[in-house]
Amino acid sequence: MKINTRIFGEIDIDDEKIIEFDNGIIGFPLYKRFTLIYDVENEQDASIIWLQSVDEATLALPIINPLLIKDDYDPTIEDQFLEPLGELNPDETLIFVTVTVPSDIKKMTINLRAPIIVNAANKKAVQLIIEDDLPVRFPIYDLLSERNEKAKEGE
Repeated sequence: MKINTRIFGEIDIDDEKIIEFDNGIIGFPLYKRFTLIYDVENEQDASIIWLQSVDEATLALPIINPLLIKDDYDPTIEDQFLEPLGELNPDETLIFVTVTVPSDIKKMTINLRAPIIVNAANKKAVQLIIEDDLPVRFPIYDLLSERNEKAKEGE
């Protein structure tokens, strides 16, 4: 199917790449169908990914795997909140957090209190607000800059 996006223009998305959020996402409960867009050739190289609405071209959120930033990220999530995802296999469970990029990019943050959990097997997803004492605005600019410098040195 073809979808329009604000950032990438018109793109083709296979139907099996559509992720369903039965309850929408925080702040956008009416939008339930999304896809992941990687702004690189190889998905393994992607740090920041785009969660793009299939139905609203202007709704695209930058997201990231929180383990790339905090390798000890392990929020407490009650099983009842994961029920909409069906049976979860750890190898097919993806966790993301949203990235906020203000005009001063050095103040870029991630929200560790509202993870997005995706069951890659059945393409069901939820976004939750967790009770753990984790920051809503965890700074990441310095961490990403340091990682990019190390990658350049290794080339």
